[in-house]
Amino acid sequence: MLLKVHPKNPQRRHIARAIEVIRNGGVIIYPTDTVYGIGCSIFDNQAIERIYRIKQQDHKKPFSFICSDLSHISEYAKVSNSAYRMMKHLIPGPYTFILPAGRLKQLPKSLISKRKEVGIRVPDNLVCHELLRGVGHPILNAGVEDGDGNLINDVDAIYDRYKNHVDLMLDGGGSILTLSTILDLTDDRPVVVRHGAGDVSSVLVEGEA
Repeated sequence: MLLKVHPKNPQRRHIARAIEVIRNGGVIIYPTDTVYGIGCSIFDNQAIERIYRIKQQDHKKPFSFICSDLSHISEYAKVSNSAYRMMKHLIPGPYTFILPAGRLKQLPKSLISKRKEVGIRVPDNLVCHELLRGVGHPILNAGVEDGDGNLINDVDAIYDRYKNHVDLMLDGGGSILTLSTILDLTDDRPVVVRHGAGDVSSVLVEGEA
């Protein structure tokens, strides 16, 4: 099922349908501020396993998930004072933060690395925030790719590739062809793990001072 949503004023009925799918253990594709994401409830192990199969991804490489704001992040990760100050300047935005995992007993093991860390995003995208508000907890985030591992930003191409693998896709228009920047904030000195969308230069200077 493909539902077109307005990126600035998403139709409530379409958002409600996507929320229903997620709550019932389904898998959706949704727009973010970078590439489109494949997602499900982070507390549904069967749906998570389904996304691992769709992505053909090794379980040794955990997926990240999206939260609504800093306070939401702190429910699922341990946030130091230095990490808090840095994230406060960057979110919402195209950044994934690597943080020490919290709620180890509640979070699925497939979302926690061997080092007991998690990857969390707060996208600057209204559709994401409406989904999070309705679901009430974080949503898994895995970028869409073609069969050769290349990113896709054309909505029709994304739907053609994934329509038989997911339950619903929200069409929020075209996306950029750049992944989020990954910042490791598990130590006092931040480390850029992957350069992607967004500019962290000024924040890194502040963090390193």
